[in-house]
Formats: sequence, structure tokens, C-alpha cells
Amino acid sequence: MEIKPLHLQGAYSLQPKLFNDNRGYFFEWFNARNFEKLTGVDFKPIQFNSSRSVRGVLRGLHFQEMPSSQAKLVGVTQGEIQDVIVDLREGSPTYGQYYSEVISQEKKNQLFVPKGFAHGFLVLSETAEIFYAIDDYYSPEHECGVMYNDASIGIEWQLPENEIILSEKDKLYEPLTKRTFNFQYNG
Repeated sequence: MEIKPLHLQGAYSLQPKLFNDNRGYFFEWFNARNFEKLTGVDFKPIQFNSSRSVRGVLRGLHFQEMPSSQAKLVGVTQGEIQDVIVDLREGSPTYGQYYSEVISQEKKNQLFVPKGFAHGFLVLSETAEIFYAIDDYYSPEHECGVMYNDASIGIEWQLPENEIILSEKDKLYEPLTKRTFNFQYNG
């Protein structure tokens, strides 16, 4: 597996090695021992989620506050998404900056989202099924979000605004500048 560190410290783009033959293919979704060896991150997923959405659905930008913050490994089992993460760690040199990557069934690539980051995605294909491996349980009382089109972040979404479909909850999130976060940057 190829693991590329991103400009947002602690976040990684992963590209698994595919083994193809006349029967099809095989690849390893995740190997905790190898991931820790290559990144120094001890990521032990305890919850696995899947969601299916239609083109134009934007889910995010979501996170859980301390003490229930979550690290995630995100992949796509069907379709294609624009996956986006935003650094929310106070004191981080990349605070408020984002990273965007197209993740697809075809490429089999994945994105590792560390604790202290907001996460969201936009479905680019007709439908998409997303797979998440998460290292802490869902906690409704710690669930939060940041406005997906916050000008201070400046995310360049790959579909026009009039094609984006949001949940009622995601429409209510505030911009980054109106929030305080309890995530600390540990250099």
C-alpha cells in the first residue's frame, strides 16, 4: 500500500496495491500494523459505517467534539466522491485549511482523517456508496459541523451550488469563524 502524507499533518492519502488476474482482483483495505509502521499512527477502528447517496448530495462538514472525537478511514465501494477534510486543531499551522481528493470505486483510493478534522463529501457519480472505518463510537451529544461553503475555508466543490443537496441539519452549521474548538495541535 502506498501512503502519502498530506500538507495537513496527520492526514494521509492511501492507494492500495491491486492484485489482478483473470478471475478479478484482490486488495487489502487496511492493515493496522503496516499503517502504524509507515505513519506512526495507532489507528484501531471499532465501528464500520456505510452510506449511499445520489449525485449532488453533500454530507458534511462533520466531526465529533472531545472526548468522542473520531479518526476515520474513508473509501468508496461504488461510484465517485469529492472527499474533503478541514483542520480544526487550535494552534495548528494549517488551522482552517482543507484538502480535497476524488475517491472512487475505480481507483480504490482512501483518505485517512485524523481526530480534530471536519470531514465531508460530495457525490460526483449518479450514486455512490461510501465505507468508513472509525476509531470511536458515534456520540450524538458530541456531533458537530462547520458550514460546507464557509468563505474563510474556501472549498472548491466540483459541482455548481445549484446542484448541491444538503440535509436540513447540514444547512444549519455555522462558519468556522463563529466556532471554537476543543482540539489541540500537538506538533
